Amino acid sequence: MDRRKFLENSSLGATGILAVSALASCNTGSDKSGTAGTMAGEADKTAEAGEAIAGPIALCTWNFGKASEAAWEVLNAGGSSLDAAEAGVRVEESNPENMTVGLGGRPDRDGHVTLDACIMDSDGNCGAVMALEGFEHPVSVARKVMEETPHVILVGEGAAQFAREQGFDTRELLTEAAREEYEEWKKTSDYKPVINIENHDTIGMLTRDSAGNIAGACTTSGLAYKMRGRVGDSPVIGAGLYVDNEVGGATATGMGEEVVRTVGSFLIVELMRQGLSPQAACEEGVRRILAKNKGRQDFQIGFIALNKQGQTGSYCIHPGFSYRLYDANGHRNVPSASFIQPES
Repeated sequence: MDRRKFLENSSLGATGILAVSALASCNTGSDKSGTAGTMAGEADKTAEAGEAIAGPIALCTWNFGKASEAAWEVLNAGGSSLDAAEAGVRVEESNPENMTVGLGGRPDRDGHVTLDACIMDSDGNCGAVMALEGFEHPVSVARKVMEETPHVILVGEGAAQFAREQGFDTRELLTEAAREEYEEWKKTSDYKPVINIENHDTIGMLTRDSAGNIAGACTTSGLAYKMRGRVGDSPVIGAGLYVDNEVGGATATGMGEEVVRTVGSFLIVELMRQGLSPQAACEEGVRRILAKNKGRQDFQIGFIALNKQGQTGSYCIHPGFSYRLYDANGHRNVPSASFIQPES
């Protein structure tokens, strides 16, 4: 089931806001065929859960085939996991068809497109930017924060000033399509989030290179029509993304506030350290979130994970989530198991 069909069939997408087309510590130092659906001429394939994969690996949240392809090209050429993770998510940051990441992202309730991103390498170094305006590639700015400053996080105007100093070009991020949807939304100005996956199409990516080193990146424009200044889990190291090269990595998509409450990606990596498989760790991560929301299931969370042995896993609350996987065995979209079972 692709994301659009999920929305049409799910009660989560039926009420509230405008029905849109389009969801720890560290050291300091595409086109439509590749996004919303299966790439042309390629059938979805489901990998055996827990299967160990040798060699380089690239996986990302959702069916972002162009992004995983870009990451694989770096890895297959002998590049580093860090370079691959950055290259992969930059594809979606530049894709105006993806209205939840980068260029074309939906604005906040005051009409500002604000972007969040983080990146983490195999040595535990990490960088993040939050509420960044006017720059197409927040993940690359986050990498510069990691590599060129003594800090981990820069926010708002300070992040923008740093990006300018580093030579990043500014540009208008609000596309005409996003502006038209925003103008329509203002007719009701319902600020209550609609909890569905199309509002939270964060791309989180995990990569392992030929040397066995793991890195990750995560980038988003956040919740559509959010309150000005709102930041979710995506740029928060340990929440939206976490990597420990001795163990593995994890990244998240969905309602960021709930991922932050459990420090979800860090939790999954620690569970893998304790011996759980990536699949079992993702499942426990979702259960922890649901345990803090007793009787409430009106939101989506999806996790993906990769361990040092090359095993991958994923789990979500509602059916419809998948992850893209590229390795020596090929390129495929892997449907995720879910806490709530799909209707038969």
